[in-house]
Amino acid sequence: MKQQAAFRALADPTRRAILKRLQGGAMSAGEIGEAFDITPASLSHHFAVLKQADLVRTERRGQFIVYSLNSTVVEDFARMVLDLFPAKGKTGAKG
Repeated sequence: MKQQAAFRALADPTRRAILKRLQGGAMSAGEIGEAFDITPASLSHHFAVLKQADLVRTERRGQFIVYSLNSTVVEDFARMVLDLFPAKGKTGAKG
């Protein structure tokens, strides 16, 4: 997993919102873009950052690019973040 790229991708609220929309299933770039008041170029940049972090997958369907969550990577990333904050009463240090 590209941890630094994933943290960078998730640092932006627009990219987090894109991922949230993709929780409901795959969507075309146009369908996703309808929810945001940003230029197509800006949206394309956000998609590129998400792809670089391997958080989304793309598939060409005719003239459309369809985006979907790369759930395996998202789950691995979530697990890694949760491991940074152990549950109360548990610490990573052995003593």
